Amino acid sequence: MTPKPKPAPRLTPLASEYVSALEIAFEANRNPEAAVPMKAYMRDQFDYIGMPAPRRGAVVRDAIAGLGLPDQADLESLARSLWAMRERDYQYAACSIVRQGIKRVDASFLATARLLITTKPWWDTVDELAHHVVGPLVLADRALASVMDEWIGSDDIWLARTAIIHQARFTSETDTDRLFSYCLERAGDPEFFIRKAIGWALRDYSKIDGAAVRRFVDEHDRELSALSKRDALKWLDRRAAREGA
Repeated sequence: MTPKPKPAPRLTPLASEYVSALEIAFEANRNPEAAVPMKAYMRDQFDYIGMPAPRRGAVVRDAIAGLGLPDQADLESLARSLWAMRERDYQYAACSIVRQGIKRVDASFLATARLLITTKPWWDTVDELAHHVVGPLVLADRALASVMDEWIGSDDIWLARTAIIHQARFTSETDTDRLFSYCLERAGDPEFFIRKAIGWALRDYSKIDGAAVRRFVDEHDRELSALSKRDALKWLDRRAAREGA
């Protein structure tokens, strides 16, 4: 069964230090003019501080340098607190910090990951969490694959998308049967973000076993959307074109 999210924890002392340091650093780098196109790019769903990604990464690193390494309780507290803050930059900071600390958490952290995925969801944070939080958790504890079996059938498109793409960096450790079954289960979904996820997941795996991906696409030509098929074969077709040139 999917772990149930715990009640939002109070800020731990270390998490409080992190939040304070980030608030000070972000305010010092606020750029309202630069924030306008960032908000527009995200369909006006989120407000922004106005820092480009490379600058934001440097600001986060400098702000938390020397504060100590957060443990699981700190990370849960910190991530939930940053997720509740208005500007999207804070959610990006949470993703980055959790990603760096992923080896210091256990399988129960998946409940927090689920909460983050389904709160203020959009592809930017969902994909980051899928690849660098959910993926490593499942790879470290294969029993969590049963939770992915639940998510793939979810009415929440972001949980389903996460299930489809969470193995993107598993390379030779990919559970191929699960990957293909997930893609097939949601193949007829009309949702763009699901169809795109199927194509991306298959494309990533095509770099490991191109023949298996071509065979899967051929066998399920009618079930898969044109978008999914095009993205699934994109890397293979480009390689074939280069080799044939």
